[in-house]
Amino acid sequence: MGTQSQAKGIKQSKTSKAAKATKASQTTVKATEPALFTPITLRGMTARNRVWLPPMDMYSAFARDGRPTDFHYQHYVSRALGGFGLIIVEATAVTPDGRISPCDLGLWEDAQIDAYRWITEAVKQAGAVPAIQLNHAGRKGSIGCFSIGYDGQTVPVDKGGWPTVGPSDLAFGGLQAPRALDVDDIHGIVHRFRDAAWRAMTAGFEAVEIHAAHGYLLSEFLDPLINTRTDDYGGSLANRMRMLVEVVDEVRGVIRDDLPLFVRISATDWAEGGWDVDQSVVLARTLKEHGVDLIDVSTGGLIDGVTIPVKPGYQVPFADRIRAKAGVPTTAVGLITKPKQAQKIVAHGQADAVEIGRAALRDPYWPLRAAAKLGVGRAQIPYPPQYLRGAW
Repeated sequence: MGTQSQAKGIKQSKTSKAAKATKASQTTVKATEPALFTPITLRGMTARNRVWLPPMDMYSAFARDGRPTDFHYQHYVSRALGGFGLIIVEATAVTPDGRISPCDLGLWEDAQIDAYRWITEAVKQAGAVPAIQLNHAGRKGSIGCFSIGYDGQTVPVDKGGWPTVGPSDLAFGGLQAPRALDVDDIHGIVHRFRDAAWRAMTAGFEAVEIHAAHGYLLSEFLDPLINTRTDDYGGSLANRMRMLVEVVDEVRGVIRDDLPLFVRISATDWAEGGWDVDQSVVLARTLKEHGVDLIDVSTGGLIDGVTIPVKPGYQVPFADRIRAKAGVPTTAVGLITKPKQAQKIVAHGQADAVEIGRAALRDPYWPLRAAAKLGVGRAQIPYPPQYLRGAW
């Protein structure tokens, strides 16, 4: 899949003072340039820096038609203007019953494509890369949100909810129990991921992320505490990975070969006997072999009632380990809020990019402020020209 760049040696003259001066100058520039604000290239896509906006659900498709609105435009484009290198649009359902809430975004039909184009075009104009996360919520679907109530509960069918599905019929917490998918159902959902990825390409997105984390459908199949199947989609690790691998193959087949494919995973469910980082390393190696270019590493969300040791950067070691053991680029998430903290993660090779989530909700211009604090020259900070008068 795609071509790989080859390292080229550069022979320098030992007698040329000019060559030595040039080399010294280049070394100085590289030494003073924060790693956080260096470009990163995956296949034919280059992001201007390694500060990315993660996919955070906004629950704001108030018409319940899956289409983004003026709010989504302002939310994503403002952060592109704020200097983020890559913008990942929130979990976008591949089927109507694959939504987390009735107010989720969707790409389950061609009629939704045009509603995304103004966002992708504006994000590109602002200098960022538009990406999108595709999802099926599985047993954690049909839950409430701020705009309709039923927060943390199943939305009744007569209030706009729907029956949910999963690998098995085990419920998450107090939510409704799902119907266990049969093999034909599984194949149908795999094809819906493929179709949604094609629509994403048509809408102008330049990267696609498959959501296989946080207890939604694809991660439910991975976890032995949730997936109790005895057929080809349950039991062994290879079987539990099967649906995700099939989705990856279908999606990789329809997105352009020069554009990257990401997968977000929960590296652990934080539960004894469940999904863990060792299985995540095996999964990451397998996904790499099937054309995945980056693993977006998070944790948790699969098992209700577990204890998670939350603290700044608590998920970074998982991104570091998967990057090192699987030989695949990763992103790090999880209470990364300070510029020096983010810079250290990238500079030390713990991850290839960081995702600034909740801090970006408070400050859409977090990358601009971070660049100034890390000593990036004003001319190199990705300010929109209209904002230069207010530069730090």
